[in-house]
Amino acid sequence: MKKLLFSLSILASLFTSCSTEDDEATLQPVEGELTGSITTNRTIAYGNYTLNGIVTIESGVTVTFDAGSTITASATNGVDAIVVKNGGKLIMNGTASQPIVLTESSATPGSWGGIIMYGDAPINGAGGVTTKTSEDGLNLSYGGTNPSHNGGTLRYVRVEYAGKKITDGTSEMNGFSFYSVGSGTILENLVSYKGADDGYEFYGGTVSASNLISYGNYDDSFDWQDGWKGQNNSNWYAYQTTTGNFGMEIEASNNNNAFWPVIANITLKRAVGTVTEGGSSAAEYDAIQFKKQGNGDFTNILISGYTTAGATAVRIQDGATNTDQVNANKIKLTAVKINDGTSQFAGAGVLSVTFPTGQYTTSSSATGATLTTGVWCTVNGTSLLL
Repeated sequence: MKKLLFSLSILASLFTSCSTEDDEATLQPVEGELTGSITTNRTIAYGNYTLNGIVTIESGVTVTFDAGSTITASATNGVDAIVVKNGGKLIMNGTASQPIVLTESSATPGSWGGIIMYGDAPINGAGGVTTKTSEDGLNLSYGGTNPSHNGGTLRYVRVEYAGKKITDGTSEMNGFSFYSVGSGTILENLVSYKGADDGYEFYGGTVSASNLISYGNYDDSFDWQDGWKGQNNSNWYAYQTTTGNFGMEIEASNNNNAFWPVIANITLKRAVGTVTEGGSSAAEYDAIQFKKQGNGDFTNILISGYTTAGATAVRIQDGATNTDQVNANKIKLTAVKINDGTSQFAGAGVLSVTFPTGQYTTSSSATGATLTTGVWCTVNGTSLLL
């Protein structure tokens, strides 16, 4: 097969998109390199691509990847990432049998930056600010007044070995990072696999996501801040193994609020022997932690394996969150099932927590996330749905 090495500036002239799944079944994959800024609309054909540096999709530009494509980063390149700037769109419509896979050649967690998307949906940062500078080392502004921002479509996309530490060695990228992304964006059937930071992090915005898998990520499986308020989230599945902190870290940047993100059908699992990223002595081992005025409505939750001494299923980390969110009925967890001896909930230190009637309920029939197995959530022949 002829190997084509190209820059994105000539990409459109070299490739023709596959038009049907039947075509993809017989077409040999293209080989090529992705690099630089994309300034005109592109359709990137089914193929195997190397990622060289930070590829940016500029404002006003739509980039579409064909199903079944593989994009491989390399830690030797410095910082690799795919960045969608505000106003740009990334379309990755994989399928259950032909996912789009973004991986790294050494299979080492923390080797590259994953997918980073920016929008102009509203945020509420610390002190009530409505715009901020990103914490990923790129120093881009995020926040705005457009709740329906549309950054594209990600369906059946798997990101592997992301979470790179960049610039000062402490700023980190996640598997998927969503900065003020709006509700017009579609996020469905995504996998974040063995990254060195969070599986998914939402920095404000209004986007919702369904059918998410976070497997083996070193920090939190799911994390948000800056007033994220997605309303239509479902089927979130986390499996923490070897190293991992919270299953879900929930905060609102110290702003008392009523943002109330909504998530139905959650499974949080932690394998025996898993230690926290900061070492086994760091107390970041709970299934769900609320802090800094974090809140939300969560239902049908299955929790297992959070059995480290002192751990609990739900932790309220500070007094302000307890007073303004728990006691004011802005944290609601219903149909919770814990499959082992983990305590239901607790406050940090001597903080006493009591949920108002109906705001925390248990159910022996809770099922957690319901997801369909397939190639999209299989790595090295092993299903990620354990």
